Amino acid sequence: MDFKQYITIVPNWPNSGIIFKDITTLMGNGEAYKAATDEIVKYAKKKKIDIIVGPEARGFIIGCPVAYALGVGFAPVRKEGKLPREVIKVDYSLEYSKDVLTMHKDAIKPGQRVLITDDLLATGGTIEATIKLVEQLGGIVVSTAFLIELSDLNGREKLEGYDVFTLMKY
Repeated sequence: MDFKQYITIVPNWPNSGIIFKDITTLMGNGEAYKAATDEIVKYAKKKKIDIIVGPEARGFIIGCPVAYALGVGFAPVRKEGKLPREVIKVDYSLEYSKDVLTMHKDAIKPGQRVLITDDLLATGGTIEATIKLVEQLGGIVVSTAFLIELSDLNGREKLEGYDVFTLMKY
């Protein structure tokens, strides 16, 4: 399936000069959303994943159906102040700002094989921070999976040494 036909390009959003790739049109088409999820599931089955981790909010949209299909758990990564129990945290840089990501301290057991999912690989900052959280808890990041990769932003460089799977590249 040509997944790019289900992505809406939005110029100058959220800032002037940005060409935003909107995945909501892919998600709004049941056949395309299922096919994209199935592709990530097919890939993940080969990796023998124990748990999926995804940063809010679009990492949930990608990771939860993959976790369900694999019959494994899902652990959310959220911005500071959003998780109700004891957390670990890491500072990170976004394309446009800086922030803090957190994860429950008991979300990952040492030695668990982790797939990190998100909608988009851009500069790699969010996923790099997510990897740090997983590894701080003793998890093994087996791979990362994305719907879209923005190749010109060089996010793969921050993920050097980690397996990266993407369905589309721009």
